[in-house]
Amino acid sequence: MAEILSPRPAATVITVRDRSNGYEILMLRRNLNSDFVGGAYVFPGGRVDEADAGPAAQRRTLGLTDAEASRRLSLEGGGLAYYVACLRELFEEAGLLIACDEDGEPVRLRDDESVLRFAASRREVNAGTLNFISMMERERLLLDLRGLEYVAHWVTPVGPPRRYDTRFFVALAPSRQVATHDAGETVADQWIRPVDALEAYARGELEMIFPTIRNLEAIAHLDSSLEVLEYARSLKNVARVEPRIVTRGGEVAILLPGDDGYDD
Repeated sequence: MAEILSPRPAATVITVRDRSNGYEILMLRRNLNSDFVGGAYVFPGGRVDEADAGPAAQRRTLGLTDAEASRRLSLEGGGLAYYVACLRELFEEAGLLIACDEDGEPVRLRDDESVLRFAASRREVNAGTLNFISMMERERLLLDLRGLEYVAHWVTPVGPPRRYDTRFFVALAPSRQVATHDAGETVADQWIRPVDALEAYARGELEMIFPTIRNLEAIAHLDSSLEVLEYARSLKNVARVEPRIVTRGGEVAILLPGDDGYDD
């Protein structure tokens, strides 16, 4: 019998912004050579690193303690690391920094010098020559968790070579910042309305994986970024969803908890 891989802790963030025709979400296209869902459009995110749970990371956050974060995620401890990880990944993969100074004022990046400095820091972080939390300490900034809402929990089904236990969050895009893919793990970036993304997927123009599709379907009917955040805030118990891949009549099917045959 093949060994069943344990899923790795991961975090991802649905970043939203308002436009005249509704709100948009940020999607990144994975490198086609990636070992995991290469070519697919996803939300910024990745696995939770050991440093995300360290005391230095906890000192660089505002808005939640580890106990509060763990309670929200229904964990005994270590919940704050997921919040740190999703904002770290947002910076690494998309160049957006949801942070504030030590007085709680959001980072604006109003001047060219700041934009260039943080762009250089991002390159160093992605190259592994600078630790993300060390950058935050150097800049005397805190990760701003006050507007980060927990919205979904998906676990990769048994079968794929990599499995992730992923917490999904929602956040407003920071103002006066421009999202750009990292040209490494991701090769394209796109702001798009959820309904347009789903229609493009149905036409075969946008490749997406099952959890991405389901999360878009859950919010596509909403009219604004505020409504998306309020929807996430209203969820009292976020269910853990672990799909199962089965073969029926020679065809592969994905089953969710509650579907016929899921428990067989």
